Amino acid sequence: ALVTVPKVVMSVAATTTTVTVMDEKAASIEQVEIAEQQRVLIVFPNFYSSFDWNAPPMLPKQKYRLAARTLIDPVTFLTTGGIAGAEQYQNVFPSFGGGLEGYGKRYGAVYASHASGELLTRAIFPSIFHTDPRYFIMGKGSTKARAVHAIVSTFVTRGDNGAQRVNFPEILGGFSAAALSNAYFPAQERGVNLVLINGFGDLGGDMLDNLIREFVLSHFTTRSKH
Repeated sequence: ALVTVPKVVMSVAATTTTVTVMDEKAASIEQVEIAEQQRVLIVFPNFYSSFDWNAPPMLPKQKYRLAARTLIDPVTFLTTGGIAGAEQYQNVFPSFGGGLEGYGKRYGAVYASHASGELLTRAIFPSIFHTDPRYFIMGKGSTKARAVHAIVSTFVTRGDNGAQRVNFPEILGGFSAAALSNAYFPAQERGVNLVLINGFGDLGGDMLDNLIREFVLSHFTTRSKH
């Protein structure tokens, strides 16, 4: 017997795949917007900690923007005032004198020192050497591995291309800022000793800062909703 097989047509449901491609500039702007929302206990800025290990690089313009945002943050002015007050109480740099005039000179010197260091290590040199000024939180792994990462990050950083590079901005920036400090500290206090003390002090402070970012601040930082 002849059997006629009906024609069977199977339909395939249409699917739509949407791929969102963010250009380099938009991604860099977003990184700064994310960073600016990061604060410890909702008060103290923690702009230079990246909780995204694969975060896209920042463009030079954004590096300058984030450095400038740090320098005009109210907490920066309050911290500067506290340091200047402590120096006056301890009579550090006695050539500045006492009273409001002495306090004003100390405040100006402390802020100028911080501003030059911030701009050199976070914006100028990172733009020249094409490196990322942020510290990338490891977050996972053994305590030893995370501690090593924090300390080594002072001397080895991530390039804008994602490769590891010598952290020249941190090293040169600290000593360059220390050298510039000779311009606004009393003549009696200037010299090689001031540069070396401030330069090596900055490097040691950076290592301690990274360790605190890795193990402490990451637990108390308000993060972006991105």
